[in-house]
Amino acid sequence: MIENDEDRHFMKVAIDEARRAYEEDEVPIGAVVVSKGRIIGRGHNLTEKLNDVTAHAEMQAITAAANYLGGKYLDDCTLYVTVEPCIMCAGAIGWSQLKRIVYGAPDTKRGFTTFTSRTPFHPKSVVVSGVMEEECAEIMRSFFSRKRK
Repeated sequence: MIENDEDRHFMKVAIDEARRAYEEDEVPIGAVVVSKGRIIGRGHNLTEKLNDVTAHAEMQAITAAANYLGGKYLDDCTLYVTVEPCIMCAGAIGWSQLKRIVYGAPDTKRGFTTFTSRTPFHPKSVVVSGVMEEECAEIMRSFFSRKRK
């Protein structure tokens, strides 16, 4: 996978969101939705704060972007997320018809690729994985290492 400057730039913003989650003692996953080079939605995990298992970073970012655009389809947008989406988020990504999905670290326990060999996304969606993978994975390792002490 070849990383381009734009993908790295927006993944760094998603990593900043993941750091916010980490500081709030949430699983450190961050996400941003970008349209025409501009961030229109952002989020990080809020499952503990909201006591809501659906309050994942991707869901927060998708909801914010849809509200910004005034519609449910994000077919001209890219989602940047620090960790491979779970199957729940993958379903929401598919329904929102995101054009591109860019993620950093794989999730071998709960990522969508663990559960299906078929992409759950819109047929025209493009998936890019491994962007800043090590940086994204390190935040997760650090968080869970701290939890296990």
